[in-house]
Amino acid sequence: MEDQHNRELDLLPSPHSRAAADSSLLRLRSSTTTTETGPSLDLQLSISVDPTAVVEAMKWEAAEEIRLAATEKAYAERVKELTRREMEMAQLEFSRAREMWEMAREEVERAERMREMATRKLDSTCMEITCHSCSQRFRPA
Repeated sequence: MEDQHNRELDLLPSPHSRAAADSSLLRLRSSTTTTETGPSLDLQLSISVDPTAVVEAMKWEAAEEIRLAATEKAYAERVKELTRREMEMAQLEFSRAREMWEMAREEVERAERMREMATRKLDSTCMEITCHSCSQRFRPA
């Protein structure tokens, strides 16, 4: 029971810590000066930092940056692979289009040759017609 009572007393501020807080408040008030522009405070803050915690935080931050860089690298590799596939598909499609164009050009040339042959055949047929009026009708202008 007495041990529990001591624990409760430990939680309450001691007179010594209360006096220290009062003296820092007095120091803060005494360092306040008044100028023509108004009151100014000369405050100095002192923060104690555990070096181990700083190192751990820096390690964690570095690990996060490495993870982010790895994720970005994987994304870039995926985009690169997709781009390579699209280029291959575009080249294949271009080859097919070129083949179709060549086939169409050959068909046009074949059709022009057939038209020329038909025209020559018609001309020779027209020459065989003996009637002058019929010959005039079939003769090209």
